[in-house]
Amino acid sequence: MKTIGILGGLGPEATVDYYREIIKGFDKINGDGSLNYPEIVIFSVNMAKFIGLLDEGKYTNAASYIASCMDNIRNAGADFAVISANTPHLLFNEIQAQVNIPLISIVDVCAKQAKKIEVKKCALLGTKFTMQNDFYHKVFNLHNIEIVVPDEKHIEIINQRLFNELELGIFKDATRLEILEIVNKMKEQHEVDSVILGCTEFPLMFTQDNYLELPFLNTTKIHVDAIIKTCSNGN
Repeated sequence: MKTIGILGGLGPEATVDYYREIIKGFDKINGDGSLNYPEIVIFSVNMAKFIGLLDEGKYTNAASYIASCMDNIRNAGADFAVISANTPHLLFNEIQAQVNIPLISIVDVCAKQAKKIEVKKCALLGTKFTMQNDFYHKVFNLHNIEIVVPDEKHIEIINQRLFNELELGIFKDATRLEILEIVNKMKEQHEVDSVILGCTEFPLMFTQDNYLELPFLNTTKIHVDAIIKTCSNGN
């Protein structure tokens, strides 16, 4: 098996979830209690530093910071790596260009899964950086899938809930209902046929995929499945 590299800390709750889901995936594959788990390198970044650079519009510096952290992962022996968060993928190409380790994009694998289940118009939920930038749009457009984001008011609400609650490990029923109501309005107004959980903390809140009778694209699960496949198959 290849050694997995995970860039975590964006935020910590999602990083823990990635590790847990990878281990559960290999338990399912092994099926014999053999404890045959892959070697995993996790480097947890300073989230305040990264988000601060984005807030200041210093995207080049933000990409260089993540790339330097990826160098640490590579130097620790990882064969490939992932970023356990959606937001940094707005700089994915810049980061990949600066590192000598292959990265698996959460956006690419999510788009492939969306195509597989034959959805055509996805509501995208995430941080304001994810919802207000076009990196999801560009990749999904290649598969003829449209991305729809909430209006500015609701983008701000979702972003506040993410950074003031979910990123801190706080998951409130009221917040889940509030976000589901936003998605329901998007369904009525834009006829979206699916929802992208475009922040890796969301799957910790939306634990079921039948809240609104729409498919939920769980970016953590999709990413973890790709990690396990790459680790197991060697490609």
